[in-house]
Amino acid sequence: MTVQQWDVIVIGAGAAGLFCGIESARRGRRTLLLDHANKPGKKILMSGGGRCNFTNFDITPEHYLSANPHFVRSALSRYTQWDFIALVDRYAIPYHEKTLGQLFCDNSAKDIVTMLLAELDDAGGQLQMQTDILSVGDDGEQFVLSTTEGDLSCASLVVATGGLSIPTMGASDFGYRLARQYGHEVRDLRASLVPFTWNTQDKTSWSALSGISAPVTVSAENGQAFTLDCLITHRGLSGPAMLQISNYWQPGQSLMIDWLPGVDISAQLAADRHQQGRKTVKGWLTQWLPQRLAEHFVEQSQVQGALADLTREQSLRLSSMINHWPFRPGGTEGYRTAEVTLAGVDTQAISSKTMMSSKRQGLYFVGEVLDVTGWLGGYNFQWAWSSGWAAGQVC
Repeated sequence: MTVQQWDVIVIGAGAAGLFCGIESARRGRRTLLLDHANKPGKKILMSGGGRCNFTNFDITPEHYLSANPHFVRSALSRYTQWDFIALVDRYAIPYHEKTLGQLFCDNSAKDIVTMLLAELDDAGGQLQMQTDILSVGDDGEQFVLSTTEGDLSCASLVVATGGLSIPTMGASDFGYRLARQYGHEVRDLRASLVPFTWNTQDKTSWSALSGISAPVTVSAENGQAFTLDCLITHRGLSGPAMLQISNYWQPGQSLMIDWLPGVDISAQLAADRHQQGRKTVKGWLTQWLPQRLAEHFVEQSQVQGALADLTREQSLRLSSMINHWPFRPGGTEGYRTAEVTLAGVDTQAISSKTMMSSKRQGLYFVGEVLDVTGWLGGYNFQWAWSSGWAAGQVC
């Protein structure tokens, strides 16, 4: 049987794989991208509500989680957000800053995928979709891939298979299995940037508030906190605040939620009870909170009546429920809706400059398959561009 020979094979035609393939092919390397999906860049296309939050103005290593926190520095500093923005500008793709430096396409995420495919074509890289890899062999010099479309060999093999999030998009554990095949450790995986689900006790009283959104400050037990919008759903708590804090939450832990960041309920009650003493507690709360949420806190705290009639104990009870509400999630919605997979291939055995394995010359890992997880807001895409670019310079 004839074995097709390539210089570089990239497994995975997502953000990191496409970018690596572009850079590799641009160096004159015969480069093939393989993917089992029916079209490239599927996760790009669905990201950001179909508008792709492709990077962020404010990219720093502190926006990433890894057991090896310095690992991201080299790649992020050598291919920056400004480099990718310049590429987007070159293709005249209109975009806007939504909030907190997050950049989205004005029209569609298709603009980003079209740009990447045009770059790959211009560089001379080849793309082969709907191809499953059955096994990866190794003769010490060449990697030999047995696929549903025939056998392939290459000197450099790049693993850009992503994580386990959103299995309906074709996510799999192939990259982790391949890493273990070559002796790499894979750190404990879990779904992240993901909504939380109710515990049994809270579900009864909170799920009726489904659809309410409000800015909150949410804190994890390690002290990490975010002040962003929270969305109450019938399943649990979602929205940017919850997705961000999920990176820092461990199963079994509680979160602390301040439903009125910037307003100290106890102090405000003491100040307002003289001028607004005849106001009901519920009416007073609705100046800051949606009416249904205000009603909920009044009911749950059993603090009703006029402000002037509140006892100190009642004031503290209401304050505690609103400013310091302990939320013990039942869990998360899991990989079904998670935006990323937390953890991955341990980076201790990966070069931070080239993304190459220290266990096998010519084996590279890029993007989400690695133990690098960014915040919500374009950080994971920038890691894909930066890590893909770094490997593409040498593979």
